[in-house]
Amino acid sequence: MTGTMASSALTSLSMMSLLSLSYLSWDLMGPNQLENTPDESFNDPASGLQPPHIIFIMTDDQGFNDIGYHSSDIKTPTLDKLAANGVKLENYYIQPICTPSRSQFITGRYQIHTGLQHSIIRPRQPNCLPFDQVTLPQRLQELGYSTHMVGKWHLGFYKKECLPTRRGFDTYFGSLTGSVNYYTYSSCDGPKLCGFDLHEGESVAWDQGGKYSTHLFTQRVRKILARHNPQSQPLFIFLSFQAVHSPLQSPKEYICPYSGLENVARRRYAAMVSAVDEAVRNITYALRKYGYYQNSVLIFSNDNGGQPLSGGSNWPLRGRKGTYWEGGIRGLGFVHSPLLRKRRRVSKALVHITDWYPTLVGLAGGNESMTDGLDGYNVWEAISEGKESPRLEILHNIDPLFNHARSGSLQQGFGIWNTAIQASIRMGDWKLLTGNPGRGDWIPPQILPGFPNSSWNLERIIKHQKSVWLFNISEDPYERFDLSEQRPDVVKQLLARLAYYNQSAVPVRFPSEDPRANPNLNGGAWVPWVADEVEKIESTVCLRKNKNTKKKSSLYKYKSLLRRLNIISNRIKNL
Repeated sequence: MTGTMASSALTSLSMMSLLSLSYLSWDLMGPNQLENTPDESFNDPASGLQPPHIIFIMTDDQGFNDIGYHSSDIKTPTLDKLAANGVKLENYYIQPICTPSRSQFITGRYQIHTGLQHSIIRPRQPNCLPFDQVTLPQRLQELGYSTHMVGKWHLGFYKKECLPTRRGFDTYFGSLTGSVNYYTYSSCDGPKLCGFDLHEGESVAWDQGGKYSTHLFTQRVRKILARHNPQSQPLFIFLSFQAVHSPLQSPKEYICPYSGLENVARRRYAAMVSAVDEAVRNITYALRKYGYYQNSVLIFSNDNGGQPLSGGSNWPLRGRKGTYWEGGIRGLGFVHSPLLRKRRRVSKALVHITDWYPTLVGLAGGNESMTDGLDGYNVWEAISEGKESPRLEILHNIDPLFNHARSGSLQQGFGIWNTAIQASIRMGDWKLLTGNPGRGDWIPPQILPGFPNSSWNLERIIKHQKSVWLFNISEDPYERFDLSEQRPDVVKQLLARLAYYNQSAVPVRFPSEDPRANPNLNGGAWVPWVADEVEKIESTVCLRKNKNTKKKSSLYKYKSLLRRLNIISNRIKNL
C-alpha cells in the first residue's frame, strides 16, 4: 500500500471512528431496546406519572428536499435517525411564510381567526399576536410546565405585552424580528434602518453577540436542560432556529464537506442544514445525559417551504416559499419519542400545524375544555397508534389583501366565491386554489453554478389567465394535472367551504409602519417602542414627581439665595 493510499485509508477510518463515537450513547440507549415496550400507563392519571417533557424544534425556510431521508444532496444523519426510529409525517402541512406558521402553532387557530392572514409582521409595524388569544405555553403553564423559548419570535414586539415572556414563556433568549445576521445579530428593515436584535428575556443581550446563532441557541437549550430537574416538573422548550433563513452564513468547517456542490448558494445552504443537524444531535444527547429522554416527546418541523433563490429546494413539489403550491406548504415533520406506541413508520395521516396545540395540551394532561374553539385537532392517536386522523380538511388561508387575480370574479366562482381573492383549501384528497397562489414553478435541484436565478419564470408567465385550480393531491402530489374544468362539482363544493370559513374571518390586522420603531431612536436595538397602560401610568407619576421635585428644588434655591443676601446685608450694616 502506498503512503498516500495508507494516509487516505487512515483518514477514512478516523472519520468513521469519530462518527461511531458521536452516536455511541445513542446506540447504547437507542430505540431498539424500546421498540416493543411502549409505556402502557402513559398519560393515565391513575398511574401518577409525570406528563412528558416536550421539545419542539422548528427550522426556518428548510425545503421539502433539504433533508437526507428525502433523497437530498444534503446530509442529515441525526435527523434521519430520529425520524427513522420515530414517525415521519408525510401528509403534514404548514404555512407558506414565517409569521403565519408561528402564530398557528402558538394559538391553534387559522390566520383568519387571528387577523394575521396577510403577509408577515414587519419590524416597524405596531402589531403582534392578538392579546385575546390564550397561547400554547400559557396552557402548559396552567398544567404545571416550566416553559422556555429559544430563537426566532417574529410575532411582533411593538409593546412589552407582545414579548414571549408576556405570552406564556418563563424565559426567552433569541431574536424578535424575522431575519438577522448570524454573528452580529444586526437586523435591517431598509436603508439606514438597522439595529441589534438579540434579547435575554425583556432586555437587549448586548454581550452575547459574536457567536454563530445555531450554536448559541443550542448552547442555551443545553443549559436549560442541565439546570432543570426532570423529576420535579415537566418541561416545554420551543427551539425556533433562525437557520436556514437567509443570509447564507455558516462556519467554514460545515462548508468543506460540500465543496463538490458547484452552486455556491446550495453549498452554503447545505452547510447551514448540517449545523442544524449537529445541533439536534447535541440536544438529543443532552436529553439522555440529564435524564429527560425516557419521558420525552421531540417534534421536528419546518415553518414553510424553501426559497430556491437562496439555496433551498422543494423538488419534486411545485412552488416555493410564499406560495400556496405544495412546495410552499407541505411540511417536513416527524415525532421521536419512547412513548410512541407504533414507531419506525411513515404516517400519511392528515396533520396541520394548528394541531400541535390541542395535541400537546392533551399530552400534558389537559382536558378538552382547554382547547375549545381551536381550529386544530388532537392527532396524538393518529401519530402514536396509526389511527385515522380526526382532521378531514385544512383551510390553508384566505387573504383578501393580496393582489387580486385579474381574471378572477364572483361569476368565475359560480356566484359562490370571488375567485380573484387568494385562497386555498384542502378537503379529503382534493385541493383548491383561487386568485394568485404565487409562483408555480417546478424547480429542479440546483446543479449548475448560476441556477436558478431571477429569470426562472416558466409557468407563472405562460398561464396567467387562470384564477381557479383543482388537484387530487393524493394521486397528483406534484400538482401537474389541473382538474378544475373536468370536475366543476368538486370546485363548487370547495368554493362553498371557502365561503363558509370566510363568514367567521376577523378583519385583517396589517397596520402602517411606525417611524418611532427606528432602532436609531431606541438605543440602536429593535425593542418595544409603545408603552403599555401600566408603563404610561408609571411614567406619568414619575413625571409629576419630577416636576414637583423641580419646583421644590427651585423654591429651595430661591430661599437659599434670599438668606445669603440677608446675611450680606447684615454684614454691610455692621461695618
